[in-house]
Amino acid sequence: MAIIVQKYGGSSVATPEHIRRVAKRVVATRELGHQVVVVVSAMGNTTNDLLSLAASVSPNPHRRELDMLLTVGERISMALLSMAIHDLGYPAVSFTGSQSGIITTDNHTNARIVRITPHRIQEALSGGRIVIVAGFQGVSERKEITTLGRGGSDTTAVALAAALEAEYAEICSDVDGVYSADPRVVPAARRLDELSYDEMQSLADAGAKVLNAEAVEWARRNGIEIRCVATQGGAPEGTPVRTVKAHEHPRVTAVTAHPGLYVLEAEGHEPAPPDLESTLAAHGAADAWILQFPGGWTALVPKQNVHGRGAFQQAIEAMGGVRMREDLTLVTVVGRSLTAPPDAAKQARRALTAAGIQAHGKLLDPGRAAFLIDAARANEAVRALHEALIDGAADVA
Repeated sequence: MAIIVQKYGGSSVATPEHIRRVAKRVVATRELGHQVVVVVSAMGNTTNDLLSLAASVSPNPHRRELDMLLTVGERISMALLSMAIHDLGYPAVSFTGSQSGIITTDNHTNARIVRITPHRIQEALSGGRIVIVAGFQGVSERKEITTLGRGGSDTTAVALAAALEAEYAEICSDVDGVYSADPRVVPAARRLDELSYDEMQSLADAGAKVLNAEAVEWARRNGIEIRCVATQGGAPEGTPVRTVKAHEHPRVTAVTAHPGLYVLEAEGHEPAPPDLESTLAAHGAADAWILQFPGGWTALVPKQNVHGRGAFQQAIEAMGGVRMREDLTLVTVVGRSLTAPPDAAKQARRALTAAGIQAHGKLLDPGRAAFLIDAARANEAVRALHEALIDGAADVA
């Protein structure tokens, strides 16, 4: 029996009714003859609610205690889903991240998976049970409960798929695949038939909410196919992420805007402070991009894992000569050979200029063309770039 790993996001398990629907989908997969391991996120906005609760008692929550609090959300989901599956007549068992053998680094609220020893999961599967795992969490070598950062349930699912030698990992959400842009921003966005690991990695790094960047790296290293599908309805095939032949794809794949960044800029021509990376890591921002160039540097810091904005700002100001901005958004064009003739990166710059949108900085390489845009005009920039480079794909084929 092949092992299938399915991950269900917060919106898929947002209510008891949603959980019962997910249970039916899990059982349907089991009835096809597969062994099933399910990874669940917290219900709906539970994680945000818990973060708000923490902020109500502390402006800079202790990160260890924050992990102890945040892991509650997934434990609720896993237990409820297991109950719902039992009611459908199938044996199920739920495990926390630590019970599942997910061993992580010590970085509270933004840990990384080191290895997985899934003995209890394998025993449960051998006993004919469906296994439900709490996503987003693990345990460090020092026996400390840790979380993997926002979107970490994706990483849990793909890392488990690798450890269990699963046939594939399904990432189930409200959307039936990966689109060429957020359909809420670009109504004409197209569902992509497939994506390479490199393309998905670039999209995830650029802030697309479809998949966690670390999950894609796990999949690439271990050759795990990821299928991005809808929990209910939509295109059943979704968008697979796997090894593909690049020349069979259009030059430009997608356009995305990062949902939230702190942009740190050096004032004058100072080099990056030697303690910059350690300061960022201490505040949950180890995944920041630090761009060094002659005469200065810029750091792009995702907000999602920085808990305690005031303390973070104080730490940045203590460095001296560093400005923290929140008025810019990174808008990224993802594809292949973007800087080769015909130069899609140049076409992107022309499209922004034609729309009257100023780029305050850019990051160009063959797989992406990224621009810092006034946050208020980010959606407009996405639409302009999509129209120029994807709707008019013949010009950049």
